[in-house]
Amino acid sequence: MADIDLSRCRPILCRCRLRRSHMARIRPFSAIRYARPAGSDISDLVAPPFDVLDAAGKAALQARSPHNIVTVDLPYLPPKAVGPDAVYQQAAATLDSWLASGVLKRDRRAALYPYEQTFDYAGRTFRRRGFFALVRATPFGKGPVIPHEKTYRGAIEDRLRLMRFTRMQLSPIFGLYDDPHNRVANALYHNVGRPLATATLEGVRHTLWSVADGEVENQIIDILGTNNIYIADGHHRYTTALEYRNELQQQAGKPLPDPHPANWVLFALVGMQDPGLLMLPTHRLIGGLDGFEIDAFKAALGANFQVSPCEIGPDRLSEYADEILPKRPAHTFGLFDGRTRTLHEFRLLYLDILKDLEPGHSETWRQLDVAILHRYVLDEVIRPRFAGGRDPLLGYTADKDALAAQADGRRYQIALLLQPTPLLSLEQLARHNEVMPQKSTYFFPKLATGMVLNSVRDA
Repeated sequence: MADIDLSRCRPILCRCRLRRSHMARIRPFSAIRYARPAGSDISDLVAPPFDVLDAAGKAALQARSPHNIVTVDLPYLPPKAVGPDAVYQQAAATLDSWLASGVLKRDRRAALYPYEQTFDYAGRTFRRRGFFALVRATPFGKGPVIPHEKTYRGAIEDRLRLMRFTRMQLSPIFGLYDDPHNRVANALYHNVGRPLATATLEGVRHTLWSVADGEVENQIIDILGTNNIYIADGHHRYTTALEYRNELQQQAGKPLPDPHPANWVLFALVGMQDPGLLMLPTHRLIGGLDGFEIDAFKAALGANFQVSPCEIGPDRLSEYADEILPKRPAHTFGLFDGRTRTLHEFRLLYLDILKDLEPGHSETWRQLDVAILHRYVLDEVIRPRFAGGRDPLLGYTADKDALAAQADGRRYQIALLLQPTPLLSLEQLARHNEVMPQKSTYFFPKLATGMVLNSVRDA
């Protein structure tokens, strides 16, 4: 394999200190976990995030164990669709039976839970180190928890119904914090000892420990107390937690006391400078086109872009996405034509092409490849020229190995390949309350569901 430049697949490290308008509050908690001896392999019990699964994926996980967390976390298919109350009632009944029978247990002592993911990507082995903790729930725009994506009602309603019945936070929010010297990870992992549990899921090794050392906890609480927390993944679940808390407050007719469990949200927190933090692109699949040809596309782009062919066949698209495209100049895109099975590149020459189209957005937003692709290439070129003025069929995939098969000229006619979004852009936009276009970020790998759960039942 050729040398791989992963600099574009990893975040641009933040070297400046951020302005802090609010203090993030975190605290240890007594996790609910699978009742297995310390060091046990719980691979058969954990699951990927619910929203990446289909019926076959759910069935495969349940075949591994009748106690797999997917039974509770994904009671209704397809993911994000809202089911009848009965399916959420059944999920809650299953969870209660697992608690009553000892399948799940609650740790006696509150702790922070170091959580490490070890994985291979593009010929290298990475280790991402974070930890599970509770973060004080604060509305977006009024506290230190900062989003970068919009949320949609359907996905929130499904998760909200599940939380109402189970009264459990089943999967963590993925949050990032600024820690240039990795002080948090160094303190947490200094002497972790034997793990509580391990799991291997889709090639990723997950390891969980517990740290119930008051001095270490206070040190980390102090460090995070000067930080914002940026949501990397889990905007809908965080919004769900806020809405659930608000419902309880409305029922009580007053704010909940600070220690109430619904005031706190389960997070997996990772430092922005962690060497195992990878943010990869989500590529686009486009269908519903009429008369698409590369020469016509080149003419429609005009002088704003340079278009050139690539001598790379369909069987090398994964190599192109991993090894070649990240080395290209900024604002270079790949275009795979499913009909001709050929690859071309097009590169933006006029850097602020969105200035007149999106004057209300910042320059940072206008420089995002996903913004350029959607707001100019799709809206101003493909839709009027090749889709009859209608929105084309749009698909998303981070699976670079499947691009050629998915863009087969039938459902999807072309694939548009992107470079990764720099993490610095996410941070800058989030701090100014400016959300990114949909599917701008993909943090690899996903967190596992089932390593720890957090009860929001008022004792």
